[in-house]
Amino acid sequence: MPMPKTMSAMVLTGHGGPEKLVYYNNFPVPQPGAHDVLIEVSACGLNNTDIKVREAQYAVDFDPNSNLDEASAAASIAATNGETALSFPRIQGADIVGRIAAVGDKVPQNRLGERVLVDFSIYHAKDTDGSPRMDLSNVDYIGHGADGGFADYVVVPAHNAHTIQRNIPDVALATFGCATLTAEHMLSRVNAKSGDKILITGAGGGVGSAAIQLARARGAIPYAVTSCGKEEQILSLGAEACICRQDFTDQSGRFDKDAFLVAVREATLSDRSIDVVIDQVGGSMFHGLLQALRPDGHYISAGTISGYTPRINLHTVYMAFLNIHGSSQGQPEDFARIVDYIEAGKIGPTLGGIFPLSQLHHAQKTFQAKSYVGNIVVVPDAKWKEFGEPHARR
Repeated sequence: MPMPKTMSAMVLTGHGGPEKLVYYNNFPVPQPGAHDVLIEVSACGLNNTDIKVREAQYAVDFDPNSNLDEASAAASIAATNGETALSFPRIQGADIVGRIAAVGDKVPQNRLGERVLVDFSIYHAKDTDGSPRMDLSNVDYIGHGADGGFADYVVVPAHNAHTIQRNIPDVALATFGCATLTAEHMLSRVNAKSGDKILITGAGGGVGSAAIQLARARGAIPYAVTSCGKEEQILSLGAEACICRQDFTDQSGRFDKDAFLVAVREATLSDRSIDVVIDQVGGSMFHGLLQALRPDGHYISAGTISGYTPRINLHTVYMAFLNIHGSSQGQPEDFARIVDYIEAGKIGPTLGGIFPLSQLHHAQKTFQAKSYVGNIVVVPDAKWKEFGEPHARR
């Protein structure tokens, strides 16, 4: 079948609100380079990074102790030498599932038709054998430094497209990807191991729900911090216990650290016994999370849902020999482990809702409301007939 010359795509036209996402029916279909594959997209998961990039929320260099205006420091994600790889127009969407429709000259023809899950990282660095590797100063991601999956077709490097054999629907498979890789890399960076007690904030979201399953896959014991009403679903994912956020947060949003530590103690049946904190929340909860750790415990952050400039008592850090880590994206070997976990049935999808791509504005609004467990997925409108209108308002 001849390839179409145009496609439908949701295109980011600049920094700003949802109005900066414009739906086109005549956007050019991309062409694969020599080492690339062209994927016909069947589903694409949402993530926080796409929204933060659109709103220019990454104030990486902002110093909260300075007199600078916080908004003036906000920017997109910086790439090598502090320069952003983002340009407009840009098609976002990192968590891509689909089938290989065309291959570049250096890619074997027998890859045509493969169903694939895409590793969203753009690995600029290479090992001595030419294979990709993570370089913290030189990495980007699909949907930021290159066009992503909020479209009918997308081009990605062939080595980023991982074949999936397990019988999982495409929309469910798209709940893996960015969130799962982020969670696996966090666990890897702190060397989480069998028997470790791991406290996971934002446990109802994509990263948190993935971290629960991935912790269990390592033999660790996950404890979930989440909003009330999600306990049954989160326990079914493998959490040892759930700690409801509303139990230590008043109506004004004020965080009661002492009540939180009591809740952790009751869940774990011991005081300051947490080996690892996997945090996506930050904000006023930060110091309480440090105090939940055992001496020489590990705190690791890959998100700031409640704010990125928390106050900290450094005595708590150095007198308890605490280890504080930052993490983002992951290594190629992390993604390879995720594929192995999927194929072996050690982790499963957590689908929070499905929307047609043309309703991405509404999908992101639902995503930000966080009233679901897992992840939200969009489907190209041409394939929406497989799901039907009842899913559109989930």
